[in-house]
Amino acid sequence: MGHREDLLEGAKRCLLAKGFVHTTARDIVKESGTNLASIGYHYGSKDALLARAYVSLVEGVGDAFEGDGSLEETAPGSLERFERVWSNIVATMKEPGSVWRLSMEVLALGDRLPEVRDHLAVAQREAGRGLIPLLMGGREEDVSDERADTLGMFYVTLMTGLIAQWTFDPNSAPDGEQLAAGLRQVIEGAATGDAP
Repeated sequence: MGHREDLLEGAKRCLLAKGFVHTTARDIVKESGTNLASIGYHYGSKDALLARAYVSLVEGVGDAFEGDGSLEETAPGSLERFERVWSNIVATMKEPGSVWRLSMEVLALGDRLPEVRDHLAVAQREAGRGLIPLLMGGREEDVSDERADTLGMFYVTLMTGLIAQWTFDPNSAPDGEQLAAGLRQVIEGAATGDAP
């Protein structure tokens, strides 16, 4: 690997071990076997590197959203698929050392991490764009900006709330089945005009 890749891998290890606030440029250099100047050369700043490392960690976890391959047995856009996908997502939150706790750090300390926050704000739209085909079918590259900004942001908002609940109190946080049951009630209420 070159310095760019070494820095990214070192930053990922530092994030998982120390989080955003407690990771220093020197930590990353020590972990990656590179030098301080290479951070600026390859990424512009430590915060830009940390944001990229976080996105890379999330992308790695994102593969688990598809689960064991049984999504193909469900119809795109169906409640069954919704339940399965969110069950897979919740499973990643249950893992020890879950990457999702880093999201809560950015939410809570975003004013102390403005560059990280700014980079991740841009990544949110793309996260929503990636969730749409997983739940609704189709290809990510075919998702319009309008759909990413509406349906995609709906899914990102649901994900952020789940992350907060699983971080705060995993014992009472919902699973995929509960989320699907809640969505079913919303759909039924909207169809009949009655409050559930």
